[in-house]
Amino acid sequence: MNTEIKLKVKEKQANAYLAEGNGPGILVLHAWWGLKPFFKKFCDRLAQEGFTVLAPDLYQGRIATTIDEAKALLEKRDLELMVDTVNAAKDHLCSLVKGKIGLVGFSMGGGWALEIASTSPEQIGAMVIFYGNGETDYGKITAKVMGHFSDNDEWEPNEYVDMTFAALKKAGVDTTRHVYPGVAHWFVEEDRPEYDPAAAQLAWDRTVEFLKKIL
Repeated sequence: MNTEIKLKVKEKQANAYLAEGNGPGILVLHAWWGLKPFFKKFCDRLAQEGFTVLAPDLYQGRIATTIDEAKALLEKRDLELMVDTVNAAKDHLCSLVKGKIGLVGFSMGGGWALEIASTSPEQIGAMVIFYGNGETDYGKITAKVMGHFSDNDEWEPNEYVDMTFAALKKAGVDTTRHVYPGVAHWFVEEDRPEYDPAAAQLAWDRTVEFLKKIL
């Protein structure tokens, strides 16, 4: 069953999308566009593979369709509420399933995934990052990590991705980094002009295989 739910976030409520499979839990963290239809469809596809999938809405219903709109949403973000929403979603998902959960983060959501994996390592078994990055205490991450990146991404420069994966490996984290030549940022999002069907399919196949193997 796929449905919109309300999460209790301290004294507030937050929206989330739940796609129920009968297997391990996956927390999907959207990019700066908001929880647009693509991310809900991605949750549905994971549920069809047997996972129980939850995607918190970090912008509370607001969705950007252009880069300028996304920049505006990011500037207006309520960071404290976003942190609380991510953690409430993580805990709610953990209450629905057995064992450790997985994280899948897109762009901005990749940064959130890294943060959660370092602050709640006992709950996270696997993490997949699509063209995202972030600074955190890499040494606290115990999940296995897979990343999908362009070989030349203007939004996520290789030098910073190199630094992150070097830090993860130095910390003893099991990492796999896939590089897709010639694609742009957001290359797996079929509603974006940067969408690359072949690379998106390959990244999907690798992601599903990874999550099933680890979780």
